[in-house]
Amino acid sequence: MRSFSRTRVVLTTTAVALAAMVAACSSPPPPPPPPVVQAPPPPPPITLSASVVERASAFRGYMARASQVSPTFQNGEQIQASLKVGAAYETKSFMNGAVAYAAVLALQDPTFVASVREVAANPAQRQEMVNNIFSNPSYATMFKGADSAAGLIIDTIGGDGLKLFMAGKAVKQAAYDVQKSTWSKATVVDRDGRLASTKSLSTSPALAESADVAVLQQASTGGQSLGLTPRAAEAPYSPVVVRGLAVAALAALGAAGDENLTSIDALSVDPATNSCLNMAKLNLYQCLAVSKPHYEDIFCLGQHILIDTGACVIKAAGATVPPEPPRVLPVKESIATRGAGSNSRKAKTPAKKPAKKG
Repeated sequence: MRSFSRTRVVLTTTAVALAAMVAACSSPPPPPPPPVVQAPPPPPPITLSASVVERASAFRGYMARASQVSPTFQNGEQIQASLKVGAAYETKSFMNGAVAYAAVLALQDPTFVASVREVAANPAQRQEMVNNIFSNPSYATMFKGADSAAGLIIDTIGGDGLKLFMAGKAVKQAAYDVQKSTWSKATVVDRDGRLASTKSLSTSPALAESADVAVLQQASTGGQSLGLTPRAAEAPYSPVVVRGLAVAALAALGAAGDENLTSIDALSVDPATNSCLNMAKLNLYQCLAVSKPHYEDIFCLGQHILIDTGACVIKAAGATVPPEPPRVLPVKESIATRGAGSNSRKAKTPAKKPAKKG
């Protein structure tokens, strides 16, 4: 009897164990671990080619130097030195520099940059927008803040052009005033040499200063601000403004580095402004070719370097060129009649008041 009970207990225990094993085998497997969600890659950093920044600095530097040309000439040497300052830019690089500086200015607008950076966070959208801007720069005007970024460009570059223009007006007036001095009527020494020097300076790009390049580099990548206040400007914008916004947008998308420099160069071309600058240079050469006394060189400097270049920059920025006031002092058109081409704008050179008859 005891043996039977013991056997029954063993069988019961075994049955329970088997039931537990069967139950364990029939239960569902544990759930798999949750999938690892990878965070999207961060947008590329704001990138602007060092060459673009150098061009911007060269443009800004020339505008500052040329605007400081003084109209208080005391001798021919001062005139020739000022001619060298004013003539020292090559039109194509100057044009590229204007667009480059416009891009740096647009990057000072936080709303515009933040709006572009939202697109940069999505790789597919980013690449699509990069392609769109390279094919049509006007895409950059669609971003929020483009109007205030455009205002920065118009006010700053247009203002720099106005300073140069007004400096030219003062120098041009000096061409009349200086005739009270006997030395101003003397013939320029080595006229052919100074014309050749002017043409040589016009084939060399203006140089940038390293300290200014560092300032603009920091400003373009979100570092030190230039301390400008944005102002919303209504469209339509000039080609230089549109192209400046485009290069700035590409920089905010991380697509304006050295590897994209060739495409940025093509994007920076504005035929109208380039033609304006070329005409200013052509008129300068014609003016100097027939200029003899020192006061006529002052006229060439004031009109065809400072005024004409300043007007080109003002127009390029989409600002308004000041109207020409009525001429007060009498002039003779000796320079225009002594060799200016038929397609050029006739320049008037100052001269003394004619003596009274009788």
